Amino acid sequence: MTTGTYEFQTEFARRYHGRGKSEGEAEALPAVLEARGVGITERHREPVSSCTDAERLREWVVRAATATRAEQVFG
Repeated sequence: MTTGTYEFQTEFARRYHGRGKSEGEAEALPAVLEARGVGITERHREPVSSCTDAERLREWVVRAATATRAEQVFG
């Protein structure tokens, strides 16, 4: 069996494919920080809510798992 890379045929599909993952990560990040008792300000919330890069969001969530300060997550 061979597998290939599927190419979406419509502009709508190309634009929104993978968007759900980004949104899920963006929702998880503040929740993880709050659960750990790490304060997050609007200065930190804005880049999270506007970020559509799932890999960057995932990196932030991984950092949030051990962070004691928001600066450790966002650099």
